[in-house]
Amino acid sequence: MSLNEEKITCLNCPAGCRITVISDGEKIISFKGNNCPKGEKFVNDEMINPKRYILTSVYVNNGTMPLVSVKSTDTIPKDKIISLMEEIKKIKINAPVKVGDIIKENIYENINLVATRSIGLKGE
Repeated sequence: MSLNEEKITCLNCPAGCRITVISDGEKIISFKGNNCPKGEKFVNDEMINPKRYILTSVYVNNGTMPLVSVKSTDTIPKDKIISLMEEIKKIKINAPVKVGDIIKENIYENINLVATRSIGLKGE
């Protein structure tokens, strides 16, 4: 059995611990470098089913700005993000937009895409 060593940066908190993971290709044998228990969960999730939040922007018609920043309400499997981004770039919404507005419902398995800033209506 050959062992693999991989270094990953934990994204669960601002500390950004560099964690060294030893695996046999199928399961984690050991890891070190995390400064809190969140690192253990991150390593397990990252090695088995990596997920990420989507943070991007969508077009706003008649807004004081042409784009509004948006994010997913939960993490999405990493291998689904590219296809979801293709759908997101087709979205065009009308101003005004408020922080927290749902821009797209159920973008992936009950996860919504929400606005992270407000955009006013042009001319108001």
